[in-house]
Amino acid sequence: MKPLIVLIVITIISLLILKISNGKYDFIFAARIGISVMLLFTALGHFLYSEGMALMVPDFIPFKKEVVYLTAIIEIVAAIGLHIPQLRVLTAWLLILFFLLLLPANINASIIHLDYQKATFSGNGLSYLWFRIPLQILFVIWVYISSIRYN
Repeated sequence: MKPLIVLIVITIISLLILKISNGKYDFIFAARIGISVMLLFTALGHFLYSEGMALMVPDFIPFKKEVVYLTAIIEIVAAIGLHIPQLRVLTAWLLILFFLLLLPANINASIIHLDYQKATFSGNGLSYLWFRIPLQILFVIWVYISSIRYN
């Protein structure tokens, strides 16, 4: 829920600042700023809640905490890459792939009732997926529209 709030609030603030500074609304740029700040916000969560997020990583993958840190770095690099015109489309496609690859970890976390912030198994469970899956789809569409479709 927090990433969605960050995405929407930052996009709206960016839209207003762009209107004031440029005299016109730039929805695409504001959306790209919003997704970038959201990625930085979620990357921060990977560092703050690395113990709990490591529990999301499937058992067959070694170095779980390092994988969590790596995904944070990927999010930071993607947040920057979306604003480099020569890298924007490639970054966006890789970010969409990244979002899709993370979906199984989110599904697994809900099945095991993981509360990643507390690193316990007292989370919301499968009901969380009713929010998380549409949220992942929204992120994919947001990146596609703001960085590929209207590049």
